[in-house]
Amino acid sequence: MKVLSKDYKNGEIKVQIENLDDLWYLSQIIDPKDLVKGKTIRKIKIGGEEDRKATVVKKTVFIILSVEKVDFKDNILRLFGVITEGPEDVPRGEHHTINVEENSVITIIKEKWLKFQIDKLDEASKGMKSKVLICVFDREEAYFALVKRYGYDILSSIKGKVQKKAVEEKLTGSFYSEIIKGIEEYVKKYEINQVIVASPAFWKEELSKHLNDPELKKKIIYATCSSADKTAINEVMKRDEVRTALHEERISKEINEVERLLTKISKNGAVSYGIKETEEAASAGAVESLLVTDKLINDLREKGSYDRLDQIMKSVDSSKGSITIVSKEHDGGKKLDGLGGIGAILRYKIK
Repeated sequence: MKVLSKDYKNGEIKVQIENLDDLWYLSQIIDPKDLVKGKTIRKIKIGGEEDRKATVVKKTVFIILSVEKVDFKDNILRLFGVITEGPEDVPRGEHHTINVEENSVITIIKEKWLKFQIDKLDEASKGMKSKVLICVFDREEAYFALVKRYGYDILSSIKGKVQKKAVEEKLTGSFYSEIIKGIEEYVKKYEINQVIVASPAFWKEELSKHLNDPELKKKIIYATCSSADKTAINEVMKRDEVRTALHEERISKEINEVERLLTKISKNGAVSYGIKETEEAASAGAVESLLVTDKLINDLREKGSYDRLDQIMKSVDSSKGSITIVSKEHDGGKKLDGLGGIGAILRYKIK
């Protein structure tokens, strides 16, 4: 994500979305009641109400939207709200939706930016490189993909020389070498920590015999997939081997914080969980570390009940506590959801 300008005094930040990860970050940063400036497609009626020849055309306009609902689905971030400013032919007060996609430029205006929101923005703007590479292949082709905070990017693909003889024949050594060369180049370019090598049948075992670099061998985790096309990457992303790699790579902080909370609960330590208890602790300024799942955030927004959680986070922020948004996609998030989707490690016990 590119941060094009910052004006915290007036609560304005202008950003350009570069990839799918940025949309995930923005879905956690933009709140109801925020103002968002951006371009959108609006249907404009040309001609009067009684004009039979009046036509409706789609026009790109620049508007300011007072956000009422944030929705992130199907790789599109949708901001629902009321138009507060726009061209003369766009009525104020009407409801509208801004679709935020890759390459969109928007300005977010908040009454107050919380520390965790600024941290999330900084994290996204640094363009943090993923440290996990996936390679799926068979005797015909190979695909390389870089795992992202949300989803993955396909980097490239290569074709092998398909043998005309029986299927059980091994791949040629030259194709193995080509795959390994591709892995080595991406490991160096993206400073990869883990490589998931996946294939149907015995191909991955044969590839392993051609690996000579001991350092590269340490980075590789082998997995099985049913095919070796683009759809196989989605299949591999769901496997335990990849979850383990991602656990070690990007979500360790979230997992560790949840485990720290659970340990303190088991020892009857200074903790709270569930929205009521956590709300009381936040009001008392007792929260050292607040944990909230992205599922709870989205559920409360859907129900129109987000204000309560928003106030909890503002209280924690004002008392210098930390806030961690925990993804529902891993075990830590599932465990926290089992506690109501919210919990806190406290500075002291609340009676």
